[in-house]
Amino acid sequence: MITLPDLPKIDFVYLSESDMIKAGVTDMSSCIDTMEEAFKLLYRGDYRMAGGNNDSHGAMVVFPKESPFPKMPKPTAERRFMSMPAYLGGDFQMAGDKWYGSNIENRTKGLPRSILMYTLNDAVTGAPLAHMSANLLSAYRTGAVPGMGARHLARKDSRVLGVLGPGVIARTVVAGFMAARPEIDTIKVKGRGKTNLDIFVSWAKESYPQLKSVEVVETDEAVVRGSDIVTYCLSGVVGDPAKYATIRREWVKPGAFLAMPAQCNTDEGMEKPDVRKVLDCPGMYEAWCEEFPKPSHNSVAIIGVKFWEMMLDGRIARSQLEEIGKIVAGDAPGRQNDDEIILMSVGGLPIADVAWAATVYRNAVERGIGVKLNLWDKPALS
Repeated sequence: MITLPDLPKIDFVYLSESDMIKAGVTDMSSCIDTMEEAFKLLYRGDYRMAGGNNDSHGAMVVFPKESPFPKMPKPTAERRFMSMPAYLGGDFQMAGDKWYGSNIENRTKGLPRSILMYTLNDAVTGAPLAHMSANLLSAYRTGAVPGMGARHLARKDSRVLGVLGPGVIARTVVAGFMAARPEIDTIKVKGRGKTNLDIFVSWAKESYPQLKSVEVVETDEAVVRGSDIVTYCLSGVVGDPAKYATIRREWVKPGAFLAMPAQCNTDEGMEKPDVRKVLDCPGMYEAWCEEFPKPSHNSVAIIGVKFWEMMLDGRIARSQLEEIGKIVAGDAPGRQNDDEIILMSVGGLPIADVAWAATVYRNAVERGIGVKLNLWDKPALS
């Protein structure tokens, strides 16, 4: 629990991206450990997120195709503003909110697609504790969740990793897999453009010199076929699931673990009961299916949305949709044999941001990192 001894005076810490790095935001093994604690709390119910069921991904501002206001932004791909608030209990006992603007055209300006900031708050008073750069925070917790899944659900002798989409998120997802399964010695990657592929290949070889091979492949099938672990990290236009990157059962080897943190579809073979389907947060898929028009997979391209809709339609049983927090907590089995195929949907949870932000903030305070800013010595209105 954070103490605020000087109340009503409130100071908080500002952490730039370089401060965040010094405070350990890129420590993937630590991030996976933190995610395990966060997901245990999620499973036990010691958390709150937004929305009527307390499980919403967040609130999003999007722009209309036609507007009478000439200065209103146009709805280009990934053009949105979004807020992702949450509270997390346990040893964290903090609340926070990730706020960001996103536009795919940022890349033509030398900027990332999304620019993120995070505000961390004391859960009792609501006082700000920190305001921090959050691109790395978000990217690393995104990569850590598939890594956490691989700890429990991938074969321990996994060697070959298949990656579709060699962007920034792919790098942190690969970092999560490498931290969880360091025996990986081969990566197969497919991308749309040579630049991102070259960056990814160079990064992988430099970051993981133990790799025997980093191979660029030409088809989605080549990414999946023969791989022990598979991830799809493509971003793109939503609307028609038939155009999403698809996993076909005939491509998937026995014993494969597939973690999907981006748009994805499956064929009928992957929908059968013998493929284990694991969700990061069942309530979040319930919320998405309530918040978006049906079929919601047209609007939210995460594969768990499709599975939740199949459950609502009676095409699969609720018991077929497992929860990773229950597995991490030891109340449900992880991998049970070397042949089972396990697909994990990763939607991105606000409680994961709270957990990693709180951990990095505490590191920063302990190490004297960041700039102290004053909110007030005494509030003018109270």
